[in-house]
Amino acid sequence: MNFVSVYCDLQNVYSIQKSAHLLLSFAHKQGDSVVPKVYYNSQCQNQAQAKEPLSNLGFDCRDVPCPLKNSADYKLIADCIKDIQSNRSPDIIILVSGDGDFCSLVYILQKLGKKVIIFAQRGNVKQKLIELVQDDFYFLDQLPELVQVKTNPQTTAVKAQLIYEEAIDCLRNAIQTALNQGQRTSLSKIGKLMRHNPHFPKCRKFPLVCKSDGTRFSQLSKFVNAAIAEGIVYAKTTGKEQELFLSERNRLLV
Repeated sequence: MNFVSVYCDLQNVYSIQKSAHLLLSFAHKQGDSVVPKVYYNSQCQNQAQAKEPLSNLGFDCRDVPCPLKNSADYKLIADCIKDIQSNRSPDIIILVSGDGDFCSLVYILQKLGKKVIIFAQRGNVKQKLIELVQDDFYFLDQLPELVQVKTNPQTTAVKAQLIYEEAIDCLRNAIQTALNQGQRTSLSKIGKLMRHNPHFPKCRKFPLVCKSDGTRFSQLSKFVNAAIAEGIVYAKTTGKEQELFLSERNRLLV
């Protein structure tokens, strides 16, 4: 049995929230026991807002509310060293960061016989990290392909699914796109725009949207009603139909 630990540097790879579910799928294919951790600074509003969806996916979110530069990096490194000295020392370490501060940590882990896999954001990675892990380096936008390659072909008959947080992200962007283009934001229009999002499944019917608590939505209208109930969007009757708008706090996330 391989133990897998995942360490995410949210400040360096803020976009991880969009593909976190794929990262977990990849990690579970590397071993039988996965412990995902994400390090963030609650004093940074965007990082604090990203915490909840990651927590809902099962990430252990560790707040490092310190103004000092690299404080979250130091906490991540300290936790990783502590973990490899424990009774359940991970066999595989997945590091989600392109920060060169982690080069020494990667070198130490490799000397200890640990397999290190790195995911980074394009345009934000040190070449030394790539050289250290070589074929075990990936960009985050490769995750869909990596997970799909290892998926059993028999599962293709299953109804397309979408993680709730990612569906919300598609909804936010669709509404903002319509507004930017001066278009109406009716339910049907937003549904069409959501399908243009690269994270939206290529399927004929609306995909099954799944929440971490087991709640599922098989229809666009029911999913949107849930988003309205949570205060993410609101509906306003304009003319003969309702239109959707982003709540004040969610405009900042688009």
